[in-house]
Amino acid sequence: MPAAPVELSDQAPHVLVVDDDRRLRELLSRFLFEQGFRVTAAANAAEASAKAQSFVFDALVLDVMMPGENGFDYARRVRKTSRVPILMLTARSNPNDRVMGLEIGADDYLPKPFEPRELILRLTNIINRAGGPGRSAGGDVVTFGPFAFRIDRGELRRGEEMIRITEREREILTILANAAGGSVERHVLAGDAAGERTLDVQINRLRRKTEVDPGNPTFLQTVRGVGYRLAVD
Repeated sequence: MPAAPVELSDQAPHVLVVDDDRRLRELLSRFLFEQGFRVTAAANAAEASAKAQSFVFDALVLDVMMPGENGFDYARRVRKTSRVPILMLTARSNPNDRVMGLEIGADDYLPKPFEPRELILRLTNIINRAGGPGRSAGGDVVTFGPFAFRIDRGELRRGEEMIRITEREREILTILANAAGGSVERHVLAGDAAGERTLDVQINRLRRKTEVDPGNPTFLQTVRGVGYRLAVD
């Protein structure tokens, strides 16, 4: 008889696997799924960035040697706005690479080839250190004034009232919430040149939904010469 399909709970940790080796990427994705993880895969940093706009991940499994933007550069960019746990994979044996990865902000480092069980143990450890599934980006819920934004679901509430926000507004709030009150540069919030032209419009719409006086904002603040910050509690 065929094996019963694996059923994952809503609390199963969601991992983004980024590796340009298609065979390894598929093997890792299948193995992690069988071990109870939800998995999204990307072949390079650009694809990973696009998928990070749609999902909040509990951890990244990130290959160092990739064409285009390499794993070190992508991890450095991720760390500007997020504390999501990062496990770096590399075929390199040079200890300087491990030091570089940890200096950038990676949480752990696993050289190839590796035992699958060791991958699971290291991945579970960095997720647990971050607070468990749904909390790796800084907590399930970020509060500011009477509002609460649930990062893993992209839900904005005022008390029991659900505030309707667009998908783009949800992306902006997620990035700002992950920054935990820190300033976020305009280009990071915008994503691309077209997005930067409309960013101020989207920020103003969010202010109308969250501020008593949108012209003198308390929560969604402008940081001159930089971008914006969310004044979290």
